[in-house]
Amino acid sequence: MSATFHGVFPYLVTPIDAQGRIKTDVLAKLCDDLIKAGVHGLTPLGSTGEFAYLSREQRETVVKTTIEAAGKRVPVIAGVASTATADAVEQARNYQRLGADGILAICEAYFPLKDAQVEAYFRAIADAVDIPVVMYTNPNFQRSDLTLDVIARLAKHPRIVAIKDASTNTGRLLSIMNRAPEIDVFAASAHIPAAVMLIGGLGWMAGPACVVPKQSVRLYELCKAGAWPEAMALQRELWRINEAFARFNLAACIKAGLQIQGYDVGDPVPPQTPLSAEDRKVVAQILSDLPA
Repeated sequence: MSATFHGVFPYLVTPIDAQGRIKTDVLAKLCDDLIKAGVHGLTPLGSTGEFAYLSREQRETVVKTTIEAAGKRVPVIAGVASTATADAVEQARNYQRLGADGILAICEAYFPLKDAQVEAYFRAIADAVDIPVVMYTNPNFQRSDLTLDVIARLAKHPRIVAIKDASTNTGRLLSIMNRAPEIDVFAASAHIPAAVMLIGGLGWMAGPACVVPKQSVRLYELCKAGAWPEAMALQRELWRINEAFARFNLAACIKAGLQIQGYDVGDPVPPQTPLSAEDRKVVAQILSDLPA
């Protein structure tokens, strides 16, 4: 296993105003606060970052701001997604040029893709850069998934070091570990992080870590120490955030939580809508009930 990346990587929201301008000052402060809270890395342009709703220029601003705010204190793994391989390759090269420490590669698709086409997409990205690549699969939102056979073949690539799996099938994670021991496995908010750590995961990349970074880091440390009773006690508390994350719109939920905490991150990009007043109360109550 590579152990290139490990620990808690918050999926950053994209602070944005009604005119589509990225709130770089808010994003920089969020990055700084998360690093001070002890997170192990930052992931701009994941699902929580609304990558599918942003222009190329907006995405670049988000990545550049995150890299500058991190200042090499923690690694930045920048999300790359496109329906076209050439565009994804260009994004990856550009983010490496900006100073990203890794690429989180996501395959978007309009027409269905066969396994060989999905494999070629990820392989082209990894061939194009000199930094580590993390594959990201989210079957709930993607038209074409990464099969176990494709994952096993791509795991042989020298720059593909990990996979973040956002399925709801934790058994699939164990299958990936068995079939492709060369790469590391990260959980998403759909999985129970402590359970994934128990079976051999190296951490998680997820939006909820934006609003509970200290607690997330504490959970990771307990898992690493093998303090499973304490870890599971904390995990039960934190799982309420994951439940809310699954219940509401991804970005809207985490943005609402951050707004409650004083971050002026703005609303989700339309046609998404912010949480209603009643739904915000639910999120506020969950946050207030969590251990400090």
